[in-house]
Amino acid sequence: MSAVFWRPRRNTVSYSDRHKPTLVKQRCLTLFTACELGVFDLLASSQHPLSLEEVALGIRASQDGTERLLAALMYSNTEQSSVYLTQSSPVSLTQSIHYSSKTIYLCWHYLTDAVREGSNQYEKAFGVKSEHLFEALYRSEEEMVKFMQLMNSIWNICGRDVVTAFNLSPFTTIYDLGGCSGALAKQCVLVYPECTVTIFDLPKVVKTSREHFVTDDNQRVSFHEGDFFKDALPDADLYILARILHDWTDVRSIELLTKVYRACRPGGGVLVVEALLCEDGSGPLTAQLYSLNMLVQTEGKERTAAEYTALLTAAGFQNIQVERTGKIYDAVLGRK
Repeated sequence: MSAVFWRPRRNTVSYSDRHKPTLVKQRCLTLFTACELGVFDLLASSQHPLSLEEVALGIRASQDGTERLLAALMYSNTEQSSVYLTQSSPVSLTQSIHYSSKTIYLCWHYLTDAVREGSNQYEKAFGVKSEHLFEALYRSEEEMVKFMQLMNSIWNICGRDVVTAFNLSPFTTIYDLGGCSGALAKQCVLVYPECTVTIFDLPKVVKTSREHFVTDDNQRVSFHEGDFFKDALPDADLYILARILHDWTDVRSIELLTKVYRACRPGGGVLVVEALLCEDGSGPLTAQLYSLNMLVQTEGKERTAAEYTALLTAAGFQNIQVERTGKIYDAVLGRK
């Protein structure tokens, strides 16, 4: 019996096409290294063009290694580099890049195992059992701060898009469940001056958020310590679940949404913020890759709008509305 193999048609795939996956990974690691060494910050802070020797000295690296790194990058910052890759920028993504480099990529080394086993890979990557998901995510204070910096950078850039996807002005008392660094809460009170937002999160997260992210100047942002699966939820007009449900299975998501529904005031609602997949599963690519990331890191997955609608309906919510922002994250609003 002869074996049959798939072959591309002759002359349709170039050398570079065949090696694109490797090149993409190498480009990511090059960017990670440049951010970690502070290349973009050094270039942004200099008042004059820097020589190779000055850059190598500034980032405390060898001239040979620096020259090769710069050749793969650039010799001056582009406008986007200055906005997103320097730590001084208010919408900097450097912390997100550090977390991707030091944590997410280590889990992705075990993607093959994750696909085979259908479970996250924290134990292989870090030697930490993950029966309790956030005990693994927050396995040290340093790791918790890195994760919170990641979330902070995301909502500094994307927060306004999702809190304006619907008119939330009728909801004056808002609880941001798993609100982490408070970046989304701060975006919300900026847009809606009549509302107050309470960040509901684990005690150690609240402590760190108070120390590093939310100052006393944010008088309309407050905190409530608790575990939203174990502890009672205070009543409110609106609950925000931003990048929360994608961490969990359908069963656990319905459990949490049901708890939210029972605590919600009549006429109130829940705002779910996630990267929505197309209904036929064809994309977007970003959401598909996020879903693989959920496989290697959590218990959950990314979902379609219909799947989130089904979860909300199962918990009792009605009049489900979906708004695609045209950006990475979309919004789903359910009413009680």
